Amino acid sequence: MSVEPESVLEAMKEIGKPIRPGEVAKKLGVESKDVSKAIQKLKKEGKVHSPKRCYWAPT
Repeated sequence: MSVEPESVLEAMKEIGKPIRPGEVAKKLGVESKDVSKAIQKLKKEGKVHSPKRCYWAPT
């Protein structure tokens, strides 16, 4: 099952701090690899950035 990038972005905004893909996956109840793919798509669109290694946050 894949996850929509927008739902990953919304979860990140709700959490409100830089977060690891695994934590987003746990919150959404999906596989962390699917979250990582969604994050890569969001990164290409400029919607997320990585403030420190392995952590992501909305831009």
